Amino acid sequence: MKLFEFDVIILNTQGQESKREQRQAEYFTEDLGNTITLEMVLIKSGSFMMGSPENKTEPSDSEIPQRRVNIKQFCMGKYPVTQAQWKAVAGLPQINKELLPDPSDFKGDQRPVEHISWYDAVEFCDRLSSHTKSQYRLPSEAEWEYACRARTNTPFHFGDTITTDVANYNPTDDEEYQLSGSYAQGLKVIYRQETTVVGSFGIANAFGLYDMHGNVFEWCADCWHKNYQGAPTDGSAWIDKNDNQNCDRLMRGGTWVGSKDICRCAYRLGNWSRHLGFHIGFRVVYAGAV
Repeated sequence: MKLFEFDVIILNTQGQESKREQRQAEYFTEDLGNTITLEMVLIKSGSFMMGSPENKTEPSDSEIPQRRVNIKQFCMGKYPVTQAQWKAVAGLPQINKELLPDPSDFKGDQRPVEHISWYDAVEFCDRLSSHTKSQYRLPSEAEWEYACRARTNTPFHFGDTITTDVANYNPTDDEEYQLSGSYAQGLKVIYRQETTVVGSFGIANAFGLYDMHGNVFEWCADCWHKNYQGAPTDGSAWIDKNDNQNCDRLMRGGTWVGSKDICRCAYRLGNWSRHLGFHIGFRVVYAGAV
């Protein structure tokens, strides 16, 4: 394990930076060949309140009941999987299905790969595991939210607000769904209408993870359930035993085309596991001994 330094910020209610700190985190690097690497950040074990409080006005019915979840230590990708990383792993021997080497709509080696189905993401993990002789997989939904929050309990790891200065999302108002684009009035906002290079905002959460809000949705291992009634509390993926291959799957993190509300730590969305979109990518978890 090595150490890296990164900046963490807190935004005030007007969306302006009110606090900045420099932190350190542990990570290791996986060599994918041809100078392409995958940085995996250590996420230490802990517990947190998953979901949204029922007395808040913001949560949907899918984000309740809020409950305490215990998480075991793991490592997570510092960024969403990039197009360069995807091409490297897609070139490895097939395990269960074919992978297109260049599926993304918005081209760029350091942009997140998109147009990825859940099955594509699982095949990537399987090929990476076979190549490295290590266990790589998609995160459980609980692991993803724990990693995103990084010991915060606010809607975003930045605090109660988010702006286009710190994340890539759609800041315009959506009258059809009654979604407002910005928490703070009077700020200059930018709707980029495409993905951005991973880590380009230069700001991580307190665990050292970048782009947890916006840019691309990220697949999780879990089957979709309409709420948290009966959900596990040990951090494991919630899989339907009778339909574990055909169920709808979870996506987290928001997207460049989605509103700020969709970027919240607690926001969750189910989607057909074969669905492809120019707003859907993923990041990986290393589940081996660290």
